[in-house]
Amino acid sequence: MDLRLSRVHFPVTSLGPGRRIGIWFQGCSIRCPGCISADTWSTGHGDTSLEQLLAQVSLYLPDADGVTISGGEPFEQADALLALLGALRQLTSVDILVYTGYPIEALTQALGKASGLIDALITDPFELQSAHSRPLRGSDNQRMHFLTAWGRERFMPFERSLTEQDKSLDVMFDEDGSVWFAGIPDRGDFQRLRDLLNDEGHLVQISADKARSR
Repeated sequence: MDLRLSRVHFPVTSLGPGRRIGIWFQGCSIRCPGCISADTWSTGHGDTSLEQLLAQVSLYLPDADGVTISGGEPFEQADALLALLGALRQLTSVDILVYTGYPIEALTQALGKASGLIDALITDPFELQSAHSRPLRGSDNQRMHFLTAWGRERFMPFERSLTEQDKSLDVMFDEDGSVWFAGIPDRGDFQRLRDLLNDEGHLVQISADKARSR
């Protein structure tokens, strides 16, 4: 089965408990204003196969405490997402967290097919004008749903107010010199970082810049 993939990274420590495998799908039609992953909106690249993705993920699973799937919008590749979830369940017992910009009410059919495959689900679009005071969420309108007892045990501790300890980012480096961050930054953090580095003479683009140039 083919799918569009943005990237895979391990370890990710800022999108759930423990050392996690991060999987980002490529392609999103929701395109929330202010999204920090605007580079994942396009559907014109990232083609890979489920077999290739699982081969890469399998290298990390022995040391992983969980899997976080985001994007892009995973549910816009629902068949590939379901196949991935089913395969992961065969390979590991670690928890699986999925992010989506859709409300849970719009996912009834897909979630029915995914019963028991997703432990926790964070739903609803990012809202730039909404407050940001909850862990693992970019804006307070986003909801966390516990879909299994394991998910409730793992993620209930995140149903609280944001603390300084939650404000962390994982840094990833690509061979072409691109630098990626995983996590939930404060509003405007990346723009401030870009402006600071540009003032020092570095040529820097953030994902929102790249999205506008396409």
